[in-house]
Amino acid sequence: MRDYIKRVIIALIMALCVSLLFLGGKHSEASMQVNKEMKDGWIWPADGIVSDTYGTRMGKHKGIDIAGKLNTPVLAVADGQVVKSYYSNTYGNVVFIKHPSHLVTVYAHLNKRNVFQGQKIKQGTVIGKMGETGQATGIHLHFETHQQEWRYDKKFALDPEKILGKADTGETVRGGIAASNGVVLEASSHIKFNHEDKIKVTNQQYIVKQGDTLYSISREKNISVTRIKELNHLSTDLIKPKQILNIH
Repeated sequence: MRDYIKRVIIALIMALCVSLLFLGGKHSEASMQVNKEMKDGWIWPADGIVSDTYGTRMGKHKGIDIAGKLNTPVLAVADGQVVKSYYSNTYGNVVFIKHPSHLVTVYAHLNKRNVFQGQKIKQGTVIGKMGETGQATGIHLHFETHQQEWRYDKKFALDPEKILGKADTGETVRGGIAASNGVVLEASSHIKFNHEDKIKVTNQQYIVKQGDTLYSISREKNISVTRIKELNHLSTDLIKPKQILNIH
């Protein structure tokens, strides 16, 4: 009898191992799908300066921020269907798009929404205009990417730069430009913004200039270095030219 029970337990353990291997295969398929999306050439959703990246704020920032001027066109990064288009207290005017790959993209803090739920759209469609609605500090687009679905806990969040291409904080990007081999084409070096004219910042923000340090900014703006780091979720004193900092 004991031998029989042992054989049953061993069989159950083997079945569990096979199931885990199968799930691992499914996970690999999902990763392959993301790689395919990268090859398909998603485009950047708006002109502007990357003001925050994925994973900052102690891991709570599940997207990227692109700061720009009011009413800058916001583009669909790929073909898809609008699954949500509404006003949220946190996201402000926000649009959710589901793509054929089953990835979902989110476009938040829009000043205006141009699309409606259920609408099928093509890559490059202007789905709204950049703004600062909802819980936003300054005019910018908050952009997210999720696998399968968007959830409140953002369990399936994916770093958008894995598909769009790498662009560090302070770099300039242009809507409609695709990534090639993980590098953004015509990012920063090809586009010249006169920041005071093109990028509208509030009196609560500061654009880092060449030669600035947190100490020099703290003296100029009468705010402590520690407070600047807290407001911008900085773990080091490293800042870059064109970076947008909150100072109040």
